[in-house]
Amino acid sequence: MTRQLIGSPARPAQTVPAAQRRARWSGRTRRDFFVFLALALPNLALIAVFTYLPLINNMYYSTLDWTLGSASATVVGFDNYINFFTSSDAPQVLGTTALFTVVTVGGSMVLGLLVALALNSKVRGTTFARSAVFAPYVLSGVGVGLVWLFIFDPGYGVLSWLLRGIGQQSPQWINDPQLALVMVIIVYVWKNLGYCAVVYLAGLQSLPKDVMEAASLDGANGVRRFISISVPLLSPTTFFLLITTMISSLQAFDLIRIMTPLGNGTNTLIYEAYLQAFGAYNRAGYSAAISVVLFAILLIITVLQLRFVERKVHYS
Repeated sequence: MTRQLIGSPARPAQTVPAAQRRARWSGRTRRDFFVFLALALPNLALIAVFTYLPLINNMYYSTLDWTLGSASATVVGFDNYINFFTSSDAPQVLGTTALFTVVTVGGSMVLGLLVALALNSKVRGTTFARSAVFAPYVLSGVGVGLVWLFIFDPGYGVLSWLLRGIGQQSPQWINDPQLALVMVIIVYVWKNLGYCAVVYLAGLQSLPKDVMEAASLDGANGVRRFISISVPLLSPTTFFLLITTMISSLQAFDLIRIMTPLGNGTNTLIYEAYLQAFGAYNRAGYSAAISVVLFAILLIITVLQLRFVERKVHYS
């Protein structure tokens, strides 16, 4: 270690020679920089125009008393937010959103992991089974909702036909608010568990085989290896799925719109925003305020997950 002696002249600051600076900003470096700009700027411009600009406009609209289609609007500040949180519908909408998100995220991840464990076994037909499990995820939510309505319909549905065959009446899946929410949750989990299964399957196949073989030699059975080795090593996959499926569930719209057009017990935040703007009320400003509330909830949940849940993740 060297120290500066008292009274000794200070060393002049090291300067980069002009020739070296020119060398850093010439030739290949300059060409790579312009290639980066050519590739990145169009994407950044599209994101700014189609994502951040509408977001800022929506925040402005949430401060207006504006009927959709009207040429005039009145600035009301935070009145739309106050009206939403003090309305009698707010607890029902927030509760439905929380219940739908928790059950669909938990159900998709747990069932997806179980399906991934089955697909990871070395038996014939796993390739076809993997395709069959993942297929509903890429199908249109509108088409999936129409097919499942044919099953759940209490009048002419397949399920009601089977129940009548054994002398039972079909539950009122569409008219009963609680059963309508259960129906939408079942269909949403069925549609999305294939995504979780495929991601978990990739995680299972990347687990280190030497660690599993060492645990087997030490006498650990399959359940013990899964709980003590597989689950901790799958924590990055679980963390990724937790964030992506939660964001997707909070934005679920197509299935709810097709299966319950009037939002009978299935009014999540995003569907309530749709009904307020494009339903019978045409309250565009109020709808924009609900959308901002949903955005704030998404942002807070994501930040909390990155801040606290990621600490439990084992990356090595």
